[in-house]
Amino acid sequence: MTLSHALAAPAAADIDSVRRVLLAESDALRTMAEMPSDAIVRALDHLTVPEAGRVIVSGMGKSGHVARKIAATMASTGTPSLFVHPGEASHGDLGMITHHDAILALSNSGETAEMTDMVNYSRRFGISLVAVTSRADSALAQAADVALILPKVGEACPMGLAPTTSTTMMLALGDALAVALLERKGFSPADFQVFHPGGQLGRRLLKVADLMHGGDDLPLVDGTTGMGQVLLVMTNKSFGCVGVMTPDGARLAGIITDGDLRRHLEPGLFARTAAEVMTAGPKTTRPNALAAEALLVMNSRSITSLFVVDDTGRPVGIVHMHDCLRAGVA
Repeated sequence: MTLSHALAAPAAADIDSVRRVLLAESDALRTMAEMPSDAIVRALDHLTVPEAGRVIVSGMGKSGHVARKIAATMASTGTPSLFVHPGEASHGDLGMITHHDAILALSNSGETAEMTDMVNYSRRFGISLVAVTSRADSALAQAADVALILPKVGEACPMGLAPTTSTTMMLALGDALAVALLERKGFSPADFQVFHPGGQLGRRLLKVADLMHGGDDLPLVDGTTGMGQVLLVMTNKSFGCVGVMTPDGARLAGIITDGDLRRHLEPGLFARTAAEVMTAGPKTTRPNALAAEALLVMNSRSITSLFVVDDTGRPVGIVHMHDCLRAGVA
């Protein structure tokens, strides 16, 4: 056997192993999608906590790691949530759980000893308890208000011992519950941005209002302003454009850009008024529009600035392409 053949055999076995695990876990997720709908709805009812409440997610071992991720996902999608370690709960952390809260307890066997005090606490004080376990006859499932029972599928581990498929199912179910709660609340991209101000996601969700210039920075003139004065305003404000207001001063009537100046460059230019030179009906944006939308408009129209107007057409700001780029909007 050549060296290349000797190396190819282990590589092929590795690929087979990885694919076997992925297929086993994906099959388990498809099976889990058939979970009884009434149990899911009742679980969501219990996890829809009042304004002062939170979803307390708990689990031990690998289930605990999954529980931390579920708590983080819920918290970032509009459902206040935190992880409480079941062992620490027995030594004082039960005081973190109030009667406004609901508990989401994860245990594959449903017989995790460390969960006992938390379960008893929930029953004593009437705190909603939703269990995720693979055994309907387990102590956890029997004590819970709602038990979401994972389908009976083997672990992807060849020895059937290491939590693999079971934790994947728990994690996916936690994601599904978080998204369902998000949709129940009508959680919007604007809400999402509040919880994700940093990183690429936060930059993608920035609003025009977060970046625009307003007040005295706005380059505005009325239609009767002479072009000499228009040029001074354009130079002083440094946006490469000037907005021209309607005669009553209530709305934006047009815009004069560097390009407009070049197109009208003639000896009589300074004898003309802003209304005579402007481009009427300029493209604008809204304060609550995503900055990414404004950048798209500027790129598609080969312009560098957009006036921001309110519902009446009154200019309230201006946003420049460089503002978007500096903020990391792309």
